[in-house]
Parts: sequence; C-alpha cells; structure tokens
Amino acid sequence: MTFVYFVIIGAIAGWLAGQIMKGRGFGVLGNILVGIVGALGALIGGFVFRMLGFIAGGLVAQLITATVGAIILIWVVGLVKKA
Repeated sequence: MTFVYFVIIGAIAGWLAGQIMKGRGFGVLGNILVGIVGALGALIGGFVFRMLGFIAGGLVAQLITATVGAIILIWVVGLVKKA
C-alpha cells in the first residue's frame, strides 16, 4: 500500500509541477510520469527543504515537497533536453 501511496503522491506532484511550469513541462502524461519518477523529485525536494532548514510532516508537507522536487526535476530535464 505504501508503494501505491507513493505513486499517487508522485502523480499529483507531477501534475501540479506541470501546472506551475506552464510551457516548460512535457504535457499532462509526461508531467505525471515525471512526478511518479518524482519519487526522486520528493527526494530532491526533501533535500532542498532540509538544506533550507524546513522540516515538516503530514500529507500536505509531502505533497509540497514532492511538487517542489518535481519542478526542479522538470527544470533539470528541460536543461538536459536543450543541450
């Protein structure tokens, strides 16, 4: 069940990141897939938040962290794609 929860949070985070990064994402399905891979995004977001001194728990905090990580991931993948 934890894996399913992880995938759902990642998919929502990817979709939100796509909405925030209008024009820089990979379409709805691409952003959702980035969000699911965005489990990595959640790790990135968690790392960034820990570096900034923010530590929070709960569903909303997990979603925010995963979304920030997915935004960073979309941005980095976009840079690599251009190169």
